[in-house]
Amino acid sequence: MSKTSSVYRNLKRVKMAAKYANRRQKQKDIAMDKNASPEERLQAQFALQKFPRNSAKCRIRNRCRITGRSRSYYRKFGLSRVELRDLASFGEIPGLVKSSW
Repeated sequence: MSKTSSVYRNLKRVKMAAKYANRRQKQKDIAMDKNASPEERLQAQFALQKFPRNSAKCRIRNRCRITGRSRSYYRKFGLSRVELRDLASFGEIPGLVKSSW
């Protein structure tokens, strides 16, 4: 189990990224637009810098839904490898069977 402060910090980042997503995307589109004037592009870059750092989508860390573990995360299931194996062993994930030969 990871520290609860790490989990809650990441949840705060998820909420903040969702809140600022539209505004950041508008400024990013202007900054990346080759047809816009250099002054407009520069102003858009400055506007992007003024947003909170945690509003960037790349600062969000994928974490296991059960334990909060950040390493060895499977996106398809939203779980870490440890929890995935435990749940698969008990047959709690439909269609997933532990292999044996």
